[in-house]
Amino acid sequence: MIRVSSPHAPPAGNTGGVMRQVLYATLPGMAVLTWLFGPGVLLNLFWAIPMALLVEAAILRLRRKPVGFYLGDWSAATSAVLLALSLPPASPWWLILIGVISAIALAKHLYGGLGMNPFNPAMVGYVILLVSFPVEMTRWFAPGEAPQLAESLRLSLGTHASPDAFSGATPLDSFRNLAGDAAALAQQPILDGRLAGQGWELVNLGFLAGGLWLLWRGVISWHIPAAMLGALALTALPFWLYDPARFASPQFHLLSGAAMFGAFFIATDPVSAATSRAGKLVFGALIGVLVWVIRSLGGYPDGVAFAVLLLNLAAPTIDYYTRPRTYGHDKPRRGMGGDG
Repeated sequence: MIRVSSPHAPPAGNTGGVMRQVLYATLPGMAVLTWLFGPGVLLNLFWAIPMALLVEAAILRLRRKPVGFYLGDWSAATSAVLLALSLPPASPWWLILIGVISAIALAKHLYGGLGMNPFNPAMVGYVILLVSFPVEMTRWFAPGEAPQLAESLRLSLGTHASPDAFSGATPLDSFRNLAGDAAALAQQPILDGRLAGQGWELVNLGFLAGGLWLLWRGVISWHIPAAMLGALALTALPFWLYDPARFASPQFHLLSGAAMFGAFFIATDPVSAATSRAGKLVFGALIGVLVWVIRSLGGYPDGVAFAVLLLNLAAPTIDYYTRPRTYGHDKPRRGMGGDG
């Protein structure tokens, strides 16, 4: 959501400039991910970006669109980066290719291209991979114990599989699997971070820093991130106070998994999110509640992607019922009856 009133906001219609700023904002989180999980993070980007550009160019050719003009909006590269940062480090190249095709071909161009897609392309690609290849999508290294570049490259190319290199457990995985057993939770090193889950707290702080920069630049507005993170924390609080061995604390939810990444980089997608101010607050808050529900009661340890896609589906309805009052009218026109 571009706020052209900000002194730092890019000009309206400057899609390429906006997308580049989003990419710049991912750098702090990307750097922390690389530091903790090794060069496999960069290998994901090395595969995803050129694959996305090739898929985008091929589809533009089929659609008889000017390839150079549409590649210049940086949307394909941005989707590739957001998808690659969501995947386990040193993911197989074929896994990344399937995710890129799902994001660019299915989630974006099947609906008519940028501006017409109802769902966030990167999250469509991620969810298709998560549902189709659950083993590959849970192959995370232990923080600080990732292999070096040569081994990561072999894993990425699929020429060498080293199951011992993967921990297979993130802080959210560990907490979910051991929920209710306070003694077992205390034995998990990955849960023993300074603020939340070991390593992942720094990742989330990195993406928080990038998100705050986007706010300062006026590329996004505060409504969706604040509503999502606030609703996530407020939903988690009473359950944690009631049974801290079964339900994670608000701080743990905010600084583990993809909370900050989802709040600032995924949920704020200007095409698939709600657009009215009140709608953004409702949109973000419902995502936050759904993230907690999926994490705590659902079948997946982190529910950001699923929550965002479900609310993408509801975004037009949310906007329809949260129309602002038009200047010169006493009441906003909203709802099925017209005057609301």
